[in-house]
Amino acid sequence: MPVHVRVVSTERSLYDGEVDGSGRPIVICPGVEGELGILPQHAPLLTMLRPGQLEIRNGPAETRLFVGGGFVEILPDRVTVLADVAERIDEITEAQAEQARRRAQELLEGRGQVSAEEQQRLLGELQTAEARVRVLQQRRPRQ
Repeated sequence: MPVHVRVVSTERSLYDGEVDGSGRPIVICPGVEGELGILPQHAPLLTMLRPGQLEIRNGPAETRLFVGGGFVEILPDRVTVLADVAERIDEITEAQAEQARRRAQELLEGRGQVSAEEQQRLLGELQTAEARVRVLQQRRPRQ
């Protein structure tokens, strides 16, 4: 049974199509409580995402994306990912990811008195940058 999968960020749509998992999870996403494996006819669920790899499986084809947080809405026939940040993993270079991680770390360490909101924003940027680096490092041996 096909399921419609859509992944969008504030900047663009990264995936929009019908997916048939052939008996295995069709979407694996990084939920805040751990990885979620989504099958057709999944019970309705709305949950937050943490930064990490989102995998879409359509038969033998796999699409891997990086999401930097957001939400996933799961219905029996549809999965919608609303990501804060979303990128195709092959668009991210390790040098760019490491540079963003260093910059976020420096900003966080270089701030004196900042508001709690600014502290949270900087921590979020650092977590996203670290997750990008981690996803690329995990992917390296598979190539």
